[in-house]
Amino acid sequence: MREETGSDALPLDGLTVVALEQAVAAPLATRHLADWGARVIKVERPDGGDFARRYDATVHGMSSYFVWLNRGKESLTLDLKSEAGREVLARLLGRADVLVENLAPGAVERLGWPDEALRRTYPRLVTAHVSGYGRTGPYRDRKAYDLLVQCETGMVSLTGSAAEAAKVGTPVADIAAGMYAAMGTLLALRQRDATGQGGIVDVAMLDGLGEWLGHALYFTLYGGTQPRRAGLRHATIAPYGPYRAADGTGVFLAVQNEREWLRLCREVLERPDLAEDPDFVDNRARVAHGERLDRAIGEALARIDGAALRERLDRCGIARADMNGVADFARHPQLRARERWRPVDTPAGPVDALLPPVTLSGVEAAMAAVPALGEHTDTVLRELGLAADAIAALRAHGDV
Repeated sequence: MREETGSDALPLDGLTVVALEQAVAAPLATRHLADWGARVIKVERPDGGDFARRYDATVHGMSSYFVWLNRGKESLTLDLKSEAGREVLARLLGRADVLVENLAPGAVERLGWPDEALRRTYPRLVTAHVSGYGRTGPYRDRKAYDLLVQCETGMVSLTGSAAEAAKVGTPVADIAAGMYAAMGTLLALRQRDATGQGGIVDVAMLDGLGEWLGHALYFTLYGGTQPRRAGLRHATIAPYGPYRAADGTGVFLAVQNEREWLRLCREVLERPDLAEDPDFVDNRARVAHGERLDRAIGEALARIDGAALRERLDRCGIARADMNGVADFARHPQLRARERWRPVDTPAGPVDALLPPVTLSGVEAAMAAVPALGEHTDTVLRELGLAADAIAALRAHGDV
C-alpha cells in the first residue's frame, strides 16, 4: 500500500521496461524498477517461462526465487525463435523506454537485435545487458552462475573457516549485478533526459562481485597476501566474533577501537589486567594472539549470564548482535517496529514481503502482484493493436 500523500505518483511512473530475463540478476534489477513505478513487461517462453519458476516449490507451491524477484511485473509469453514472436517484440520495443536482458551470450544478436540495430531503430531506448563475464574478452561466451563467479573472483577464498573455503549463503554475484544494472539503467535514463538519446548499459557479474571484494582486493594487492579466512571472526580486527555467556546465550561482539577495548576489559569482563597484557596492547597484537585472546574472553564470559552481558555491552557502547537464524530475522522486532512487511498477491494467494531497502519520503513502493505465466499476454497484445483473431492465431501456432 502506498502512503496517503494526496498523490499516487511513483518516481518511475510512465516508464516502460521490456525484460528478456531469467534466473536472478536481471529479474532483481527490473523488480526494483517495478517497485518504484515502472511498468515491467517480462517476456517468457510459452513452454514454461523463466526457469526460476521451477527452482523450488516452497511458497504455496511456487518458487521462492521467483516470488522474491518478480513482483509487480506483467508476464507476456512469446516464442522469440518464431518470426511472429520477434515481430511482437519489435512492436513492444517501439513503445519501450528500457530493454533489460540477461539471456545466454549472443542470444540478443541472434534474434536480430545487435546494439547497433537497436540504437538505429529505437534511438531513445536504453538497453541494459547483464552477463557473467562481460560482452568482450576471452570469457565472454562462458556460462556464468552465481557460485562459478564467486569462485572466479576469489570470494570463496575469503569465506569459510581456516580449514575450508565456503560459498556465501545467498547469490551475491547475481545480487551485485542486479543492483548495478538497476543503477546503470537509471543513470542512462538521466543521460537520456539531457541528450535525448538512449544508451547501452553493460554489467558483468564478475565486475559487480569484484567491487564487493572491497578492502580485500587492496589488502591483497598492497599487502602481499590476502586476508585469512576466519570463519565468524574478523580477519583483521579483534575481538570481533561470537562468544557464549554462562547460560549458553550466543552473543557476537565487535570492538572497533582502543577505548572500547579498555571498557570491555574493565566494565564487561571485569578483567582490567587484560588491557595491560602486552599480547593485547593494540589491535595488531590482539589479532596476532587471537587464540589466547578468545580463550581469555571466553573464560570471563563463562561467569556472566546472557541478560547481564547484553546490559553491560549496551551500557559500555560496545556493538553486539544476537546469533540469529533466518527465521529469527523474519520475526525481528526492529522490522516489526518499523512496519517493514507488506502483503503481496501471487497466483497462489498473498505472501509477506519486505519493503525495498530504499525509503523515499512521502511515497511507498508499489509492490504489486507476482504474475502467473502469460497472465498479461492478451492485454499486452491488444495494446499493441492485435485483433482477437490475430491473437488466437498466435496461440494456435504456439507463438505466445
